[in-house]
Amino acid sequence: MAETAAAPTAGATIGDSEFDRDTAVTLREPGVYDTDLSAGWTIINAVNGGYLLAVVGRALAHALPHADPFTVSAHYLTASEPGPAVIRTETVRDGRGLSTGQASLVQYEPDGTEVERLRVLASYGDLDALPDDVRTTAVPPALPPVEHCFGPDDAPDDRPLPGSSAIVERLWLKLDPATLGWALGQPSGKGEMRAWFGLADGRPADPLALLLAVDALPPTAFEMGLSGWVPTVELTAHVRARPAPGPLRVAITTRNLAGGFLEEDAEVWDSADRLVAQSRQLARVRLR
Repeated sequence: MAETAAAPTAGATIGDSEFDRDTAVTLREPGVYDTDLSAGWTIINAVNGGYLLAVVGRALAHALPHADPFTVSAHYLTASEPGPAVIRTETVRDGRGLSTGQASLVQYEPDGTEVERLRVLASYGDLDALPDDVRTTAVPPALPPVEHCFGPDDAPDDRPLPGSSAIVERLWLKLDPATLGWALGQPSGKGEMRAWFGLADGRPADPLALLLAVDALPPTAFEMGLSGWVPTVELTAHVRARPAPGPLRVAITTRNLAGGFLEEDAEVWDSADRLVAQSRQLARVRLR
């Protein structure tokens, strides 16, 4: 495989990057926002679920009194497509430390029929106001150094990794070789995926980028010997802290696949060895 590159150096800043432009929302009227879902964040032909979570998360950050997502729970009702969308938000509770809101992302068919794509319930607060006390048994994933990991641009003979799509051009991903057997036709059979993670343009991670990170790696189903699209049914993300500068480490595990559905449990760790985000999702798999 080709020689790997180091983590992207600081480039785009928060507010001035492709991620920010592609998750931008415009207020139409109180509680209603227009957005344009970019084709740059698609997997095959469907818009990535983590990107959608960040788009709706940005609308809720504008709509609610607090700016930082603490917990965001989304039900993916139908596959979203690149193009215009409308996000309708509602403040459910406005508390001193937490505010709770809900949001619905809709798109329109050519005949004008409205189709709801995503429904979200979320609580927001102020991450900077949280106490420093940490009591945990969680430990960061044991990832090899970046130079010993591999990304889509490291495929032999300039061939893209199986399952590559538009979103990989916007991400800096270096996968743990122990979870990369699927790309070589030799899946381990374990439901594990681990990688170094960042945005390709060097934009530093923030809470909205963490909503993307929990759903940006290849599906664990690949390493279980399954292929094809693995659509998310429901995803709940917890943002625990504002990440320190530097690359993130993401570890995802699946312990149970039954009835054509699996769970993916994700942890995101920052360069200061802090657990900054967690998630669990239920996804559908195509069984052969």
